[in-house]
Amino acid sequence: MAGKYSCLTLEVDAQVAHLMLNRPDSANSFNLELAEELNAVAHRLSRDSKVRAVLISGAGRMFCAGGDLKAFAAQPEQELGHYLERLTLNLHNAISTFSRMNAPVIAAVHGSAAGAGFSLVCACDFVIAAETSRFTMAYTRAGLTPDGSSTYFLPRIVGVRRALELAVLNPVLSAIEAKELGIVTRVVPDADLLNAAKSFAVDIAAGATLAYGGVKRLLAASATNSLEAQMSLETFTISSISASKDAREGMAAFLAKRPPKFTGE
Repeated sequence: MAGKYSCLTLEVDAQVAHLMLNRPDSANSFNLELAEELNAVAHRLSRDSKVRAVLISGAGRMFCAGGDLKAFAAQPEQELGHYLERLTLNLHNAISTFSRMNAPVIAAVHGSAAGAGFSLVCACDFVIAAETSRFTMAYTRAGLTPDGSSTYFLPRIVGVRRALELAVLNPVLSAIEAKELGIVTRVVPDADLLNAAKSFAVDIAAGATLAYGGVKRLLAASATNSLEAQMSLETFTISSISASKDAREGMAAFLAKRPPKFTGE
């Protein structure tokens, strides 16, 4: 499935799609082209039932420094707003697709995750971080407001008061501090990052992929649903997924006291 892209790379192995942001000379910062390619890849992966986990990493010295301010500054003043609108629409479509697809999405973070890189981390389902990695919002430092879904996901992870602090004061969080706030799932030695993240992705790709997707969508809906609406959605989701091969296998394995063999169907 590997495709030809200018700003990222894509490889699929053992049902894991490894997507690497690949603008190392620009700290993997988001310009319009990277946002467009990320959107295209997200939709491509969401349609492939053979992909049962997605791993996102960054090439070079860091995960992602955020928006490409040089590209922003190069736009004619009257065109910058339109450029940012196109960029964020593509980035946001990608994040929406990742958040609702069945396959869990894992970020492997090294160096810095700032701005849109921080937002992308918050939108991922699991985050494996290198010990020396750092996290910061950084938007208001450049006189800008957040994008990339961070104003949706971050308050739900850390609470509104802490999210406001992170967005306005722009503290730089260590990997351990980010883990304590719930932004990071696991912290590993720098040298072990990719191996640990790939191993995590392979393990989760062997699980009940359709059920994982159901969990993701249920949790996303819970942010705005009433109690009754959420329970109604739970009823619909569990009754629908009970007809899947994985549900039947999971129940049979439980009753037979053996490990389940899920296929993602």
